[in-house]
Amino acid sequence: MPITDSYALADDFAPAAADSLSAGLPTGGVPADVLAAGGSAADSLSGFSAWTVTIMETLGPAGVGFMVFLDNIFPPIPSELVLPLAGFTSSQGQMNIVVAIVFATIGSVVGAVLLWALGKWIGIERIARIAVKMPLVDVDDVHNTVAWFDKHGDKAVFFGRMIPIFRSLISIPAGMRDMRLVKFLLLTTSGSAIWNTILIVAGFTLGENWSVVETYAGYFQNLVIVAVVIFVIVWIVLKVRKQRRKKAAGLDTTEDDHIKPGQFDS
Repeated sequence: MPITDSYALADDFAPAAADSLSAGLPTGGVPADVLAAGGSAADSLSGFSAWTVTIMETLGPAGVGFMVFLDNIFPPIPSELVLPLAGFTSSQGQMNIVVAIVFATIGSVVGAVLLWALGKWIGIERIARIAVKMPLVDVDDVHNTVAWFDKHGDKAVFFGRMIPIFRSLISIPAGMRDMRLVKFLLLTTSGSAIWNTILIVAGFTLGENWSVVETYAGYFQNLVIVAVVIFVIVWIVLKVRKQRRKKAAGLDTTEDDHIKPGQFDS
């Protein structure tokens, strides 16, 4: 989902934001005299951005952690917007940037652990039974996916924290494969801390031009979406060809598509 679409969804949950300041001010800019007079960093923002900054100013660093937590369990709230805004808010003297990074990472980890626990509760066998009933999916696909995660799971969890879309989803298979919680916490905390630091520091450095960060992050997210779409299309084409070859050879394409108890035990 493009970040611009995410804003539209998120705006449905935001209350009416503060009115914009006089025309001609840079987007996101807050004049020094406004802040000196007790103004808010949200005064020149609107919609979800103003609501996010208001929460951060009201709750302090805990507000940053709360918004990042929501991003983990409700992806339409994009961290590519929240984190640069946290940096912007810090640049206006509303909070300490180091503390903002710490709380953002705590929010990331708490959300990830909840999804890890969800994956552990669901279990790989339950998902496998559902997967093999889907068109074009067979038990070999499930085995290959499990084997891939068993081999590359550590790297997937660490780097997945820095990739849009996968940032939240990667926690679920980690729970399904019963990745040790201590290892999961270390990998998730490290990956999240790097991603959070990059975006918060960028927002802090750019100040009133913080929106540049979400623009380029949006390009990255769109690139990820395109890559996923291409992968899915190629996978579908290959699966259709495989099933056609099996049918041409008179083979039953569903004969082995059943899951045995303990089939995916490590």
